[in-house]
Amino acid sequence: MATKTEEKVEKYILDFKEKIGKDLDVDLLRKVTKACGPSIFTRDAETVSGSSASELETVKKNFLVKKLGLKDDEKLDVALNSVLEKYGRSNRNKYRPIVYYLLAKHFKKEDQFN
Repeated sequence: MATKTEEKVEKYILDFKEKIGKDLDVDLLRKVTKACGPSIFTRDAETVSGSSASELETVKKNFLVKKLGLKDDEKLDVALNSVLEKYGRSNRNKYRPIVYYLLAKHFKKEDQFN
């Protein structure tokens, strides 16, 4: 029987394939999902609102700067916009683990999840 986290990972895999389509590193997605902790089990916290400036600021500060150790500059905004475009701006459910996964790939920071 799959764990609750594993059930979420399966949901994210399907969402990724449906909305983004290619080149999914399932192992990395699994690690990123686990790193998100219990937030993935809260409906509101599980998703990223691409239209909320405060939400995007939180992703920048807590994930890109704190977790990935990046410098807070305009490259972070560019990357965030690029990832949201790739995921689909009109897509209402942008799952946090997928957004974080795409950002980790973008900055080649996969090693942060080993």
